Amino acid sequence: MTVPILAQIVEVPSNVNHLFDWPAVLPFGINRVVLLMFLATLVTFLFLYLPFRQPRVVPSKMGVVVETLVNFVRNGIARDIIGPESAKYEWLLIPMFFWLLFLNLFEITPLIHFPVTSRMAIPAFLAGLVWVTFVFVGLKKHGLSYIKNSVIPPGVPKPLLVLVIPIDFLSTFVIRPISLAVRLFANMIAGHIMLAVFFLTTASYFVFEPKIVAFAIPLAFAIVITAFEIFVAVLQAYIFTLLTAVYIESSINVEH
Repeated sequence: MTVPILAQIVEVPSNVNHLFDWPAVLPFGINRVVLLMFLATLVTFLFLYLPFRQPRVVPSKMGVVVETLVNFVRNGIARDIIGPESAKYEWLLIPMFFWLLFLNLFEITPLIHFPVTSRMAIPAFLAGLVWVTFVFVGLKKHGLSYIKNSVIPPGVPKPLLVLVIPIDFLSTFVIRPISLAVRLFANMIAGHIMLAVFFLTTASYFVFEPKIVAFAIPLAFAIVITAFEIFVAVLQAYIFTLLTAVYIESSINVEH
């Protein structure tokens, strides 16, 4: 067997830039990533809208599933963390959770096999949105004292403020969005790479050494990792939404 035979099964680009430079498929620079974002937005809208478009005394099975998941985000994240004012922010938290969930699940979706959140621009955009939201909430509720209370803990000796203020400022207004974006990006791209490695190994063994034992082991690992990546997709959507609620709550109730 030769490499060209493997290339018929696995894409082997001659230039590594091909992996990162996706050409536009529609006007205005719309490429595969953008199309998948549109698809996730449509799926999120239909998922949340269709079961409730016609009120029913006895909800359908799909309606029960969607209502359970929505209540999980509303009660388990928004209300438990933000408290009485959580209703003001459900418009952000509920769609964010499901949109991220579908973007992540594209990793194991047949014919797609690509987690959109493994492109840093998407986690960075969402982290920027979260940053704008919690800073706006803090300024609206506390005015400029929000910045002061966020970076100056009470009871700290004045000589130490030279160290404390920069550390608290970086922690609250710089590290938060960066860590939020990097956490999501790193977890999704790591899983994508692992799946690619094991499936490519399976394919290569099948081509070069067509024996059951040769490709069964990496295939088994690929199946296990696929199941694990479903868990990771849900977990990362949950963590991102949870931390968003935590940051909003910290702006409403400034601890310092």
